[in-house]
Amino acid sequence: MEREKKVLETLEGLGIAFTRHEHPPVFTAEEAAVHWRGVAGAHCKNLFVRNQKGNRHYLIILPIAKKADLRWLARALGEDRFSFASAQRLERFLGLEPGSVSPFGLVNDVKKEVVVVLDEDLRAASPLNFHPNVNTATLSIASGDFEKFLSWCGNKVLWIRV
Repeated sequence: MEREKKVLETLEGLGIAFTRHEHPPVFTAEEAAVHWRGVAGAHCKNLFVRNQKGNRHYLIILPIAKKADLRWLARALGEDRFSFASAQRLERFLGLEPGSVSPFGLVNDVKKEVVVVLDEDLRAASPLNFHPNVNTATLSIASGDFEKFLSWCGNKVLWIRV
């Protein structure tokens, strides 16, 4: 509950409105889709990956319907190869557990080491839906407010067409 509390306090402190939707624990975007039927907006998959050397980490955010081609994404971002980061890296960089990957984990990236990569299609979508760092709820947030949150976080943000 502490992980979610930190997200909610951050959003409230920034004056960002959100709607919270509670659901059973889910571990993939596909599992969560069952519980999102009545929730408007763009539902996203969030992938935490590292480059081949393990010295750069990326949070890739795509609409749930898009396929994540890690080879293509790595080339598009100037990397040799991507692989999913370990649970230990997820905890170290974003303070999260597997199954709860979310851009709200950026509240824990005090060194601003994670590069955020968003699909261009998300710019036109609103609201956007993400876990609040736990996999038992989803927050709906206006896209402009999400960009405000990202700006507050201070991480490098890249928009690309996937």
